[in-house]
Amino acid sequence: MDWLSVLPPLVAIIIVIWKKEVILALLTAVFTSELLLAFQIQNNIIFHGFVGSLERVVSVVSSGGNARILIFSLLIGALLAYVRDSGGVTATVEKLVNNGIAKSKRQVGTLTMFTGMVIFIESNLSVLTAGILSRDLFDKFKMSRARLAYIIDSTSAPVCILVLLNGWGAYVLALLNNYELGQSSVSILWGSVAFNFYAIIALLMVVYTVVTDRVHGPMKKSELALHSKVSHKSNSQESLSQAILQESMVPATKARYMLVPLLTMILGMFFFMYWSGKGDITQGDGSKSVLYATCLGLAVSYFLLRFSKRFGHQQLVEIGFKGIAELLPLVTIVLLSLTLGASLKELGTGYFIAGIVGEYLPLILVVPMLFIAGAVISFSTGTSWGTFAILIPIGVPLIQALGLPPSLVIAAILGGGIFGDHCSPISDTTCVSAIASGCDLLEHVKTQMPYALFGGALTLVAYVIASIIMI
Repeated sequence: MDWLSVLPPLVAIIIVIWKKEVILALLTAVFTSELLLAFQIQNNIIFHGFVGSLERVVSVVSSGGNARILIFSLLIGALLAYVRDSGGVTATVEKLVNNGIAKSKRQVGTLTMFTGMVIFIESNLSVLTAGILSRDLFDKFKMSRARLAYIIDSTSAPVCILVLLNGWGAYVLALLNNYELGQSSVSILWGSVAFNFYAIIALLMVVYTVVTDRVHGPMKKSELALHSKVSHKSNSQESLSQAILQESMVPATKARYMLVPLLTMILGMFFFMYWSGKGDITQGDGSKSVLYATCLGLAVSYFLLRFSKRFGHQQLVEIGFKGIAELLPLVTIVLLSLTLGASLKELGTGYFIAGIVGEYLPLILVVPMLFIAGAVISFSTGTSWGTFAILIPIGVPLIQALGLPPSLVIAAILGGGIFGDHCSPISDTTCVSAIASGCDLLEHVKTQMPYALFGGALTLVAYVIASIIMI
């Protein structure tokens, strides 16, 4: 049965490639996973697989952390609608361009990258802030939303795992504190930063993209298609293109209608992380903080628009629900991604994949294989934190038994987890990046994948070299 545990993620990937339909792929994968679970304990597996799928969704929504992710994913749609329909986004874009802060593609890319890197406290807040700020700037300079999604996705999780002064660092530290390694967990974790080659390479590729203004592979096709639509004034009915056109038609008003809610959300995130961590920001609850901060930003945006006397209460309610409705398909994807991850955890998919690393590898291949195992697990399950929880209990005994460099091993595990979080179509960070940038999820995955695979290949080579030198 163990080898069958990889079937659900494979089903999801095959259907996505074949049908180009993420929701169908996730639904089928969840049902397949529940069928396998039902097969172990029930006779009527079709019936129990169907019921199990529904109950799995209910159990996922019943989790406080998951419920908060889903609610904030919906509410961010209302916030996006407020700042868009208020004319605040258009005004901010004009202000940045007129002040010379964003007068070229390179400057716009730098601003986006800098915003994503500065907000290292939480990956979803990072992509939301950078995406909201930069959407219209990318439209103005005829850069595709796929490029925006790539930049904000590649400066969120990689930065969070390199800076570590956030919930990510606290979580990994808690996992390491369960073991005696001869060094403090803090020193091992900070030592891993220099060896987290995937996160570093991902950021360097963003810098390359911004500085050279060059894109490659499917992303280049997206850019050429965008230019073709602009030059020929295509009447395409593609929903994303229509949304871009609608946004560009909102006349400029005041930049504060965008900047004040955005700044409120950022500062609110820091405050709520500090508050939920009881004075220690690294111990704060990320899902609570991002929800509370989003609600605070939404409330500030509502009152700003209401007191401007340009919008009535009923009008603002309609705008908010319109924004929520626009994000319902992507929020459904987030829900099904979380559901699949929970089902795969019970099925034991992650542990089986980790087991393929084996016990009899040559010593210099242990670290590279831990990276590969982490990449496969995180890509298949869509969770980096789940990958850390699976592989750290495997990697630490290897450190103790074989005398491997602790920071190098931990860095390989963290880098492998970031790979999947960065590019898996069922990762919540990938979904939120598509939401924040206004890019189709499949287009984001397709255009970002060559970059992720190239970075992963370079990382693998780097770990082989590091292992030869250090082991």
